[in-house]
Amino acid sequence: MKKLAGSRKKDESNIDLTPMLDVVFILLIFFVVTATFLSEQAIDAASNENNDTPPETDDENKNILIELSQNNEIRFNGEPRAVLESQIRANIDRLKAENPSATVIIRPAETSNVNTLVMVMDAAKQAGIANISIVEP
Repeated sequence: MKKLAGSRKKDESNIDLTPMLDVVFILLIFFVVTATFLSEQAIDAASNENNDTPPETDDENKNILIELSQNNEIRFNGEPRAVLESQIRANIDRLKAENPSATVIIRPAETSNVNTLVMVMDAAKQAGIANISIVEP
């Protein structure tokens, strides 16, 4: 006698992936066709063609330059003495009171900690300065 349970074909356990691949390719084509490609806009800051007026002489007074040294020492506007972490917000408030339209420019050293950078950025945000730039050393 033959066993009825052992007579199953091995082909029944295979799954046909062709319809799934067709659906994936159709979805891929749909998203590629409907995607919008944004063109980046750039501002030519080096040329002076559009602006015939000379630049203002007190540009340095409008910016608050914060330098982070390799030892994570914080210096404001090129001052020789370092500022303590607890005095960052007070110094930013003082410099902002002198010029309310001031922007903050942070120049970290290559080996300074990210924690110090974020702490300075948070203090500037708390002082109400929205324009914060980070420049390379």
